[in-house]
Amino acid sequence: MDGSGTEQPLEIVLTTEADGARAESLAAALLDRRLVACVALMPVRSLYRWQGRIERSEEVQLLLKTTPECLPALEKAVRDLHSYEVPEWIHWRASAAGSYGRWCAGEVVALSRDAARSAGAASPGDGGRAG
Repeated sequence: MDGSGTEQPLEIVLTTEADGARAESLAAALLDRRLVACVALMPVRSLYRWQGRIERSEEVQLLLKTTPECLPALEKAVRDLHSYEVPEWIHWRASAAGSYGRWCAGEVVALSRDAARSAGAASPGDGGRAG
């Protein structure tokens, strides 16, 4: 924490895609549209019931970070772009403290990156990657 004590509300969204290429494509599209600040990709083995049968799949889980204001547009984009007939859509409210929270908020708002920084948002860490 950077000591500022301020927290930024975030929405965390969980979805899965069929493989790494589709997951990266979806993540890139959401980042390009500025609907998410960050997407973490993790390989998972999923077991689930589908159309009366138990299925097993190797998938890629996407952990999406956005703001409450962007959540409706993010949900629409995920449903429009996703390769599955019934995409996973689980979300919950979270908060991020200090400069990381400001950075996340600055990456998904309509403001340009420069305008967000001049309003006080910082880059995460020391110029490294954020996730």
